[in-house]
Amino acid sequence: MSTEEKRTDISKYGEFGLIDHLTHSISLQNPSSLKGVGDDAALIDNGNHLTVVSTDLLLEGIHFDLMYNPLKHLGYKAIIVNLSDIYAMNAQPKQVTVSLGVSNRFSVEALEELYSGIKAACEHYKVDLVGGDTTSSNQGLVISVTAIGQGEKEKITYRSGAKVGDIVCVTGDLGAAYLGLQLLEREKQIYLSQPEVQPDLESQEYLVGRQLKPEARRDMVELFARNNIVPTAMIDVSDGLSSDLMHICKQSNVGAFIEESGVPIHPEAQQMAIKFKLDPITCALSGGEDYELLFTIDEKDLPAVRLLPDIYIMGEIVPREDGIKLHTKGGNIHPIKAQGWDHF
Repeated sequence: MSTEEKRTDISKYGEFGLIDHLTHSISLQNPSSLKGVGDDAALIDNGNHLTVVSTDLLLEGIHFDLMYNPLKHLGYKAIIVNLSDIYAMNAQPKQVTVSLGVSNRFSVEALEELYSGIKAACEHYKVDLVGGDTTSSNQGLVISVTAIGQGEKEKITYRSGAKVGDIVCVTGDLGAAYLGLQLLEREKQIYLSQPEVQPDLESQEYLVGRQLKPEARRDMVELFARNNIVPTAMIDVSDGLSSDLMHICKQSNVGAFIEESGVPIHPEAQQMAIKFKLDPITCALSGGEDYELLFTIDEKDLPAVRLLPDIYIMGEIVPREDGIKLHTKGGNIHPIKAQGWDHF
């Protein structure tokens, strides 16, 4: 029987029965997860490591649109955005809790789809789902995820450690998730006005994938560890490069000088930006939801970092009074303004 034909009301299970139903197949993978779902609180043995905790709230209509966000992808992404925060501390996530606010328009099968994505993300990143809560919601679907991780005291990286002379780097590429969102929004508007028209995502799997199913940069944190590199400051690019760079500069009491030529933009993002009559560098600076790692390193680590894959050197940390500026390919210098995602 297909998902479309079968629909089980949530009331059949009740709150605790529903949690049991959705989590019964999820097993613990880490020795530090002493107690998972099923008690008043999770028990985590962290030994000599520091515990790192991050929480994110995702609201329907604000952070996601169910017209084009498949529930499985949404579950996966909800975990990823939290794991990314832990990696941005140069730490390793170990456990997550997931809380949901749902209305009666969601069936058990729909929530099973959501949890299949949650489970897939947990398995891929080797983290344990150890608890959560469910409640009714009159405002659409609400997802709250808390991620708990471990980090070595001397390697934990804050936003506040950048100093003048440090090198500014970023992983991966920027702007693709924003352009994937523009593509999805365009097709949504076409569908709303002409429901008979089939969506045309122009075979842009990369751009759409960066929006609907992002990945966190666990590989980079592991790369740092293998090469004995500890960034002086780090943040994940969730609100947009310009906004997140400003967070580092504000917390570190410094400025920054960024070369436009050093900002990595995927060729498909470049082409789609032009098609939407947008400036590619603006999309890269302000788009957000890339979940790459923006970090600074001591100048002495530059030779080692140059040899590492998928890391781009964008600029340098300068005194606070010099501001936060972009040196364009045309030779102009412009102040960088925070034009990324604003939650309010």
